[in-house]
Amino acid sequence: MNYTLHQLTVFLEIYKQKSITKAAEELHLTQPAVSIQLKKLQDQFEIPLTEVIGRQLYITDFGEKIAEVSTRILKEAETIKTTLNQYKGLLVGKLSISSASTGKYVIPYFLNEFVKQHPGVEISIDVTNKSRVIEKLASNDTDFALVSVLPEDIPIHTVELIPNKLFLVGSKEFVKQNDAPVSPKEIEEMLLIFREKGSATRLAMENFLQSNEIKVGRRMELVSNEAVKQAVNAGLGYSIMPLIGLKNELLSGSIRIIPAKGLPIVTAWNLTYLKNKNMSPVALALIDFLKHSKEQTMLKYFDWQKEFN
Repeated sequence: MNYTLHQLTVFLEIYKQKSITKAAEELHLTQPAVSIQLKKLQDQFEIPLTEVIGRQLYITDFGEKIAEVSTRILKEAETIKTTLNQYKGLLVGKLSISSASTGKYVIPYFLNEFVKQHPGVEISIDVTNKSRVIEKLASNDTDFALVSVLPEDIPIHTVELIPNKLFLVGSKEFVKQNDAPVSPKEIEEMLLIFREKGSATRLAMENFLQSNEIKVGRRMELVSNEAVKQAVNAGLGYSIMPLIGLKNELLSGSIRIIPAKGLPIVTAWNLTYLKNKNMSPVALALIDFLKHSKEQTMLKYFDWQKEFN
């Protein structure tokens, strides 16, 4: 046999997801690439690892056993790597962080110095919407979750990193005779651009509209913060968006904040983890690092936000 650790990793993800498409998404690979690795592994066995009934993929009994063995093999392979680095005096290990999509403007800056100090640490960041982030946190499929809205039904610890302010924004073409806040009636006449369902930004926007009894007329839904930003920048419509992702556009003037009563909405970006989780030395080191460095990081990378209140 000549299987590789990569093939076993791919097969384990297929085993977990029961789907080649979903496994490809989790591994950040193309579907054909995942299928090729599965075939290469399957070619080494006379007994099938998977079977397809209808359009559903199933793991065979033999595949279940191979998944169990693969888990042990990959764990031991990681132990070898960790042991080597420990003998070299390095803090080593892997960390996984699941981040709400707008969190991609936050978390890299807080990890920057930690990664430089500890080259033996590998960090993977999965960027998705809030609902998926909470699912991964609840099922213990991630070490940390970065969210701006804390889950209410999961026992967690949090490290607050930075305030999260959401404003009503439009393109530079928006003109108002004075600096008075726009009225609910004026907002009702706007084409409003929403994030997809499951997004914390969408939830905040919907709560604002509802609490101010603003009836939505024309509307549009887009599936990412970047897509919403580009639509607003092009003058297509208006949206309530996190300040954190608008730095370049606000400083250049291509997008502007529109004053409105009840805004900004203020929450916070929090790195969260399960209360009963058995934290690794690397995870504990990251928590300690963030607690002692977050103020300095905010001043270094996010001081520009003071210009927009």
